[in-house]
Amino acid sequence: MPINFIYPEFEIVRDESQCIRCRACERQCANEVHGYDSERNAMESDELKCVNCHRCVLLCPTRALKIIRTDHTFRENANWNEDAIKEIYMQAGSGGVLLSSMGNPKNYPVYWDKILINASQVTNPPIDPLREPMETKTFLGKKPEKIGRSDDGTLKVNTSPQLELELPVMFSAMSYGSISYNAHESMARAAQSLGTYYNTGEGGLHEDFYKYGKNTIVQVASGRFGVYLDYLNAGAAIEIKMGQGAKPGIGGHLPGAKIVGDIAKTRMIPEGSDAISPAPHHDIYSIEDLRQLVYSLKEATQNKKPVIVKVAAVHNIAAIASGIARSGADIIAIDGFRGGTGAAPTRIRDNVGIPIELALASVDTRLRDEGIRSSVSLVAGGSIRNSADVVKAIALGADAVYIATGAMLALGCHLCRNCQSGKCNWGIATQRPDLVKRLNPELGHQRLINLLNAWKHEIKEMMGGMGINSIEALKGNRLMLRGVGLNEKELEILGIMHAGD
Repeated sequence: MPINFIYPEFEIVRDESQCIRCRACERQCANEVHGYDSERNAMESDELKCVNCHRCVLLCPTRALKIIRTDHTFRENANWNEDAIKEIYMQAGSGGVLLSSMGNPKNYPVYWDKILINASQVTNPPIDPLREPMETKTFLGKKPEKIGRSDDGTLKVNTSPQLELELPVMFSAMSYGSISYNAHESMARAAQSLGTYYNTGEGGLHEDFYKYGKNTIVQVASGRFGVYLDYLNAGAAIEIKMGQGAKPGIGGHLPGAKIVGDIAKTRMIPEGSDAISPAPHHDIYSIEDLRQLVYSLKEATQNKKPVIVKVAAVHNIAAIASGIARSGADIIAIDGFRGGTGAAPTRIRDNVGIPIELALASVDTRLRDEGIRSSVSLVAGGSIRNSADVVKAIALGADAVYIATGAMLALGCHLCRNCQSGKCNWGIATQRPDLVKRLNPELGHQRLINLLNAWKHEIKEMMGGMGINSIEALKGNRLMLRGVGLNEKELEILGIMHAGD
């Protein structure tokens, strides 16, 4: 038997004086960590299988369990750290590409945490959101360059199709197949209740969810899974996915083991076949090609729906966005390098792309400098963690933001980063019926509503503190931001002053 060079990352600590051998941990663990030895009347743990999802800990009726990080260490080496050594061991044993999920965990700068929000005091007094109206509504889509009036003085209304959001936060793309039916239902119901939108991802739209079409963004990706005329007309907007933050420049892959039942039907592919999205759209190799697809989708839907183009945040993102704005797209979605996903090559996830904060600021600046900012709306995604991140993103130039990992956390995700296995103990990133049912959509959609209602209240408080009473007045208002611990180049790209200036 070959040697396993990797010691378990986590250890199960079981208090034998409190353990009643109810075997709840064994029943709850999809990874088969726990087992019962009838001869010894004792519970056992295979710690190599533990992903630290906390399911067993939280459902243990006597609180007899906890999971701790092992104190086993490799010899100290500033170059060859523990992760680098373990990854060598895994690839030497398997010969395969390492897969990871749920976003980049590396210790790169988080610029949100180095940006502070300015506040009003005397000359520009704050606004009390409890007693004065605060407008969090926003519209996504092309805007007219100037206001026009008819001869009788009435306003001329000649805008292209718009998405109306009660709050500038939407649920980002996660496909049916990568996440469960119940997770999709939770987001669809929450979007409808909140007056916002959820995104189907590239897996098509389950027939049960067509009724939520007014709050749905349907995605067209390189694999074209589940894309047909009724699907395009079902949503309020269409998103062309060119790339995503977790894996810029490469395609997608949903293993055949997950292509079962309604997933196969929704994606329009045979059961058991791998759903592989190529890296490029094979009909798009230039902005002119992208323009053709944008207008084809608009013609297919009678020009009634805005078209979004989603791209990963990469080093020439400002130039890319400039081209997209001229392609006829109504909205550009930019996904930063901390964006989550169900599965991505580890090396790509951790080393390709740039932070959303820098990408967003550079794109907004470029479009303003070129005089085309009003021709397209900007949506930022890739690790929007709280309401302060939302406010900072809008002040940097976003019209709205996408959240995905935050939404999954609201549903119960514990960021164990094991989505690619399909054994999600919380019923989110799985298709196993016994696991899917662990996520109750009735409770799930209410938790999402609670989250965004809490954010909405906080956003109003922060805007009031700035002396601003609408999202529109906050948009691109970088005077309301200050940097801490940033160098001159970073401040220049972000377009903000240092704290104290």
